[in-house]
Amino acid sequence: MSKIRVILVDDHTIVRFGLMTLINDQTDMEVVGEAGTALDALRQVDELHPDVVLMDIRMPGEGAIEAIERISQDHPDTRVAILTSYANDNLLIKAIRAGAAGYILKQVRNEELLQAIRAIVRNEAVLDPVTTARLLQRVRETERMVETDAFRSLSDREIEVLAEVARGKSNAQIGVALNLSEKTVRNYVSTILEKLRLTNRIELATFAVEHHIIDHLYKE
Repeated sequence: MSKIRVILVDDHTIVRFGLMTLINDQTDMEVVGEAGTALDALRQVDELHPDVVLMDIRMPGEGAIEAIERISQDHPDTRVAILTSYANDNLLIKAIRAGAAGYILKQVRNEELLQAIRAIVRNEAVLDPVTTARLLQRVRETERMVETDAFRSLSDREIEVLAEVARGKSNAQIGVALNLSEKTVRNYVSTILEKLRLTNRIELATFAVEHHIIDHLYKE
């Protein structure tokens, strides 16, 4: 089984060293490159084609947001996750729209970070729970949209599944909550993506939040 190939992008050498030590100690992943700027990260991604890029969102030189967008466009098989101590709602939204597959705070425990990397490779959205809760509140307050039209193509069951995706649950957790097999949940998610013309799970979760899926689910 091939290892998960990771590139680390952070302007602090000691941070990269700590992450490299942690990741290289795992049997299923390895660090194949590291960079101190977003521009250098772009060069390394072009050369090394990693599975995952862990990138700080605030670095000198060309911005991380622009780098995420270019990586997403030029290397669709490479997943980018923001790993930062800077919890900022505006940057989170920009990172997701640019194509980020995750937003992780550096305060996370080692095992949680490793599980997040594995989840990203499985094409699952990874968002810090506290940041996600704050984003949900902000979207509710500032971006009211008409839910009925947004979810018209979905069945009641698909809306239930989508609501659980918006809460950040994995397929296994959704299966337990809705009494479905993990395979059935995966099929539902694929169908919902197709109906809403979205490409991945994080776009799906963002769409559901922006269109107030929870309000729609419990609407009389």
